[in-house]
Amino acid sequence: MKTKLGGLKETGRKLLGKLLQESTESFTVAEAAHILSISRYHAASLLAAWAKHGWLHRVRRGLYIPISLQSISPEATPEEPWLIAHKLFSPCYIGGWTAAHHWGLTEQIFNSIYVMTTKKVHQREQNLNGVNFKIKTILPKKIFGTQSVWSGKAKIAISDPTKTVIDGLNDPAVFGGIRMVGDVLSAYIHTKEFNQEKLLKYAKTMENSAVFKRLGFLIEQLEFYASASIASACKSNLKSGYSQLDPNVKGNRLETQWNLWVPTLFTIKDRE
Repeated sequence: MKTKLGGLKETGRKLLGKLLQESTESFTVAEAAHILSISRYHAASLLAAWAKHGWLHRVRRGLYIPISLQSISPEATPEEPWLIAHKLFSPCYIGGWTAAHHWGLTEQIFNSIYVMTTKKVHQREQNLNGVNFKIKTILPKKIFGTQSVWSGKAKIAISDPTKTVIDGLNDPAVFGGIRMVGDVLSAYIHTKEFNQEKLLKYAKTMENSAVFKRLGFLIEQLEFYASASIASACKSNLKSGYSQLDPNVKGNRLETQWNLWVPTLFTIKDRE
């Protein structure tokens, strides 16, 4: 049975109003206690009561978001699931296929939000408040190349178009595989966001030679005006040893100039 929005006494209404006014779009018990100048125990009791009566939604233990005044049920899915990711997994940013779709680098729609975080999480796939999240733990030094987007009063970090491409070259799984990486790269080089200098700088910052191997191999297949210069820069950054074009798909053809094992008949098409 769904709980309907319940009435509030004057004191409760003032406290809830203060919390919603001074908080961001979500809050923990500790944050609520600080804003309302009450104990954590008192804050936890208030938040639980407000959630019970439909004024807040409990995302998970200790984390709440306000229910929209237009909502008829406290079970409504929040409009901005990125906010939940920001709150739960910071330091983090929205990346992978979610960022690719946001920047128009793919038309595919995925049923989960991809999050890059420095936090160690035991469950790589989580469902929170009806929203699916795919989570990848990364080193702190790999949080760079992000932009901020606003969700209400909160700033959410998302990989910029160039970093989105580089993340896919670093780990094709964040796009669901190397073919998607090729499609995203093809789309990227035909956008106004394409920046050869930034692309190569980000690739070097990742400190993973496989990024240059995959970029050089893929860019040669696309054959656009900057292919030769990018490929040349990639070759100058190659290291010895062989890598898989896609670690999840074992290659059976060795591309010696790129030190890459490539699946038979692998090709990509220019999106132009």
